[in-house]
Amino acid sequence: MARAKLIGASVRRKEDPRLITGSGTYVGDIQLAGMAHVAFVRSPYAHARIGAIDASAALRHPGVLAVIGGAELMDAYEPMPIGMNGEGGSRGAASRPCSHYAISVDRVRHTGEIVAAVIATSPAAAVDAVADVAVDWHPLPPIVDMEAALAPDAPRLFDAMESNLDHVWRCDVGDVAGAFARAHQVVRQRMINQRLAGVSMEGRAVLAQPDATTGGLTVWSSTQAPHLSRSALAKTLRLHENQVRVIAPEVGGGFGVKIGAFPEDVALGALARRLNIPLRWVEGRIEHMQATTHGRAQIADYEAAVDADGRILGLRVRIVADIGAYPVAADIPDLTGRMLVGVYDIPAADVEIRCVLTTTTPVAAYRGAGRPEAAYYIERLVDVIAAALQRDPADVRRVNFIAPDAFPYRTVVGTVYDSGEYARALDHALAVADYAGLRAEQQRRRAAAARGERVPLLGIGLATYVEMCGFGPYESAAVRVEPTGTVTVLTGISPHGQGTGTTFAQIVADQLGAEFDQVVVKSGDTATTPMGQGTMGSRSLAVGGGALVRAVASVRNKARRVAAHLLEASVDDIVLDEGRYQVRGVPDRSLTLTEIAARAYTDELPDDLEPGLEAINFFKPPELIYPFGAHVAVVDVDPETGVVRVAAFFTVDDCGPRISPTIVAGQVHGGLAQGIAQALLEEIVYDANGQLLSGSLMDYSIPRADDLPNFTLDKTETPTPHNPLGVKGIGEAATIGSTPAIANAVADALAHLGVRHLDIPLRPERIWRALHTS
Repeated sequence: MARAKLIGASVRRKEDPRLITGSGTYVGDIQLAGMAHVAFVRSPYAHARIGAIDASAALRHPGVLAVIGGAELMDAYEPMPIGMNGEGGSRGAASRPCSHYAISVDRVRHTGEIVAAVIATSPAAAVDAVADVAVDWHPLPPIVDMEAALAPDAPRLFDAMESNLDHVWRCDVGDVAGAFARAHQVVRQRMINQRLAGVSMEGRAVLAQPDATTGGLTVWSSTQAPHLSRSALAKTLRLHENQVRVIAPEVGGGFGVKIGAFPEDVALGALARRLNIPLRWVEGRIEHMQATTHGRAQIADYEAAVDADGRILGLRVRIVADIGAYPVAADIPDLTGRMLVGVYDIPAADVEIRCVLTTTTPVAAYRGAGRPEAAYYIERLVDVIAAALQRDPADVRRVNFIAPDAFPYRTVVGTVYDSGEYARALDHALAVADYAGLRAEQQRRRAAAARGERVPLLGIGLATYVEMCGFGPYESAAVRVEPTGTVTVLTGISPHGQGTGTTFAQIVADQLGAEFDQVVVKSGDTATTPMGQGTMGSRSLAVGGGALVRAVASVRNKARRVAAHLLEASVDDIVLDEGRYQVRGVPDRSLTLTEIAARAYTDELPDDLEPGLEAINFFKPPELIYPFGAHVAVVDVDPETGVVRVAAFFTVDDCGPRISPTIVAGQVHGGLAQGIAQALLEEIVYDANGQLLSGSLMDYSIPRADDLPNFTLDKTETPTPHNPLGVKGIGEAATIGSTPAIANAVADALAHLGVRHLDIPLRPERIWRALHTS
């Protein structure tokens, strides 16, 4: 019987049994002898000077071991590193004096900033004592509005800076003035991309234990990137990297908000070393809203010069990006600029993105990180253009698409796309959704409404997207065939829901001849895994898989040499076929991997063949990769209440070859939920004083199962030339395409009533007011 191929097969996830039975171990589950617990005293002010801290009442609480302020730890560490919490590289050290200590001294710049730590014998005792730490606050003027923060007389966050402007990203290419001069029409639109919270199922958590052997630390952390976290901790705590071991056990979601080192991580390390005991902190949900980095937070003004067919001749774009109190990932708005034209062949663009500091929680990576913003702007703009010209939105997209024979394609802003067939994806999505039938039903409903019948308003929204992912600079993998033929994979990526243990096992089974159930993938421990960059930016398979394929190839080649010795054949004649190493054309002369491994760990080998069957490899991607797709959203809008119901959602996503279709579908489902939630529900809101008005899940709305329809998923397949598997990322794609699709659908539902544009989130009140004031 032929052995079934596993690459491309839908298999059960290897990770699920332990997770759904509660057998997984998270940071909050770990118990160490002598462990104490930490709770933090946080600023209630968005901007204030820190005066005297009186901990006497807190120290009288039963179980409280110590209360330590920032001044007491200043000699234990460096200020927090800047640029650690983003995707696609960082600026490294701060270009301006915009940092602070893990436990802040002198001044705070957002609510929730840490000013002291309470250490106690239980989490409850520590939390209770926090309320009795008295801080002499000296409030300073807050600045919450990102545009107001740019004013010359705005309160400055950092005295050493001349303004709150961190940096400006600019691009002025092509004949923009000429494009606008010859335009049939100029279309303008202001759009807001609201601030969001990550809301991972598991919050951040850190457990730090002094290590007497190295004089350093072992740190268990709910992190997406253990090696990056280790590097940041070592640098900040003035330790060598081999003195710090970071372990990411089970991690309950990340979405970008668990990249890099946070103040709590550094504080736990310094406190554990100072007190010489293990210390743990587990984030509460309100802390998550206050202190874990946020995402998005931009305001964009777009002008498009278009011809009579809707072809975009040129763009003028001005974006203000709120990066919060500290520039922990200030390069993320730059990614918005690099993906600004989307899937369209636009010859001229004048772009300016100003990144501004405000007295709010820092903004960093959140699922898509800069690319969802770009897709939202250009896809909404295309629909606004279609409405202005009274053309079908699909037709306007088609006349602007980059042609499939133009790849590799350099956009006007300098980004080089690897491959794409955007019209094919859109046409397939329209066919799957029965676009013509939906338009006919929309006309039927509008006619019924005109007759006075009470019917929901039907809206159909399109979005065609492209994103960048597969960030380097490299990734690693080690593959070891054990003497019994089982296989252990050690990877530098650090999955937290991506199912990489399953996908990697499928690759190893097919390309090495191992049994799928006998492949174990290990990750997340800097003491045992090769140096890696972690999991973010849809890079696990594209970059981590590239390293794995190289390591597997090295092991396979050695297995062929061992097989050639055992079968008395030339190594050039040994092929892996149907899971067996055989002499080419002679299937009866063959060996299993188990049989080869048994000999590989003996001294019965030729002199030119060393024992063992393992390899470690690194993969450096030559370029980024660019998944793309097309989404069709169908919504019903109740004209009397403004409530939006997502009636149907169709996706055609192109991530290249699919190693594990089940895992791809899961990633798409999750991405759609988050993208739809941005369009309809989620928003971090501050008042003018910098106080969070959406600081808990009582106020910050996230989607429930009954907010979403059954999704219809489909695909096209366009490989990339930039990695050995030809794969592109899928983790962020659905989030990027779904937000503009829903926004366009709601706008489409309201268009005949005179509503041109509404900013997201499209809550019922906003829609109701538009309907009753338009």
